[in-house]
Amino acid sequence: QERVVESGGGQVQPGGSLRLSCVAQGFPISAYVMRWWRQAPGKGREFVASNSFTGGFTNIDDSVKGRFTISRDNSRNAWYLEMKDLRPEDTANYICNAYLNPSRDFWGQGTQVTVSS
Repeated sequence: QERVVESGGGQVQPGGSLRLSCVAQGFPISAYVMRWWRQAPGKGREFVASNSFTGGFTNIDDSVKGRFTISRDNSRNAWYLEMKDLRPEDTANYICNAYLNPSRDFWGQGTQVTVSS
């Protein structure tokens, strides 16, 4: 079965760090663009970060720039979101996405990140 599965969410205090992981199952990710999105309660899905299939180009949303880093490991068929200096406004369900073309566009169920004291 082809799918992507996130892990690594949890509750953390403001200023803390978390590392999210996403693993693709059933297909190789080497040619895909890997993305992270998030959705907070009552809000729409918003873009967080992306990484090109070569790994040479990344795009980080301004709201998390300097605090979040996206990376990938094609040998593990996985990509990651390193998050530091977390803020309450980062609280959301974080969703990973592997995109090749409109018919090869995989989305995970999400992993919850809660930032509170």
